[in-house]
Amino acid sequence: MTRAVRQATVDDVWAIHEVARESWHAAYDDILGSERVDDVVSDWYSIGDLESAITGTNGRENAVFLVADAPSADGATNESRVEDPLSGYIHAVPWPEDTSVAFLARLYVRPGHWNEGVGTALLERLEATLSGQFDRLRLAVLARNEIGISFYESRGFDRVGTRPSDLGPGLEEHVYEKQLPDAER
Repeated sequence: MTRAVRQATVDDVWAIHEVARESWHAAYDDILGSERVDDVVSDWYSIGDLESAITGTNGRENAVFLVADAPSADGATNESRVEDPLSGYIHAVPWPEDTSVAFLARLYVRPGHWNEGVGTALLERLEATLSGQFDRLRLAVLARNEIGISFYESRGFDRVGTRPSDLGPGLEEHVYEKQLPDAER
C-alpha cells in the first residue's frame, strides 16, 4: 500500500502527540510502567514542544519532520480525517557534535498500523531527504525495546554502542547508525 508521507504542520500536533502516547504505551508499559510512560509522553511530547519542533524544521534542508497520513476505509489517504488522521511520524535533526551525522530523534507508528510499512515509508523518505546532507543517520533505542531494535536492524542499522538511559535506573539504550546513500555534498 502506498503511504502518503508529507511535511508535518502545526495542525498535526495533537495527532502526533496521540501517536506518541499510543506507541509509547504499546512499546514501553512492560519496561517502564504505564505511569512513567504517561510522564515521559507529557514531558517529551508536549504540544508546545512538538509545535516548536515542527516549525523549527520548516525551510531547513538539514532537519525534517514528516507524517504519514492514515488510509481511509477505501484505502486512500485522507489528512482531514478527525479520528486517527495520522498513522505515524518521523523527526530528524543534525547531531550537535558531528555535522556529518543526522540524529533520528523520533520515529513512531500507531500500534494498529505496525507491520503495514508505515515506518519503512517514513524512514525511506527521511533518508532520501537527508541524502547529500549527512553521511550517517544515528538513533538511540532502549535496549529492552525488541520491537524497535528489530525494525532498525532490519532496515540496515548497526549497533555502535550502548549507554545508560535517562529513563530510569539500570536502563540502557543502544546507539545505532546507518550509512546514508552517497550523494554530492
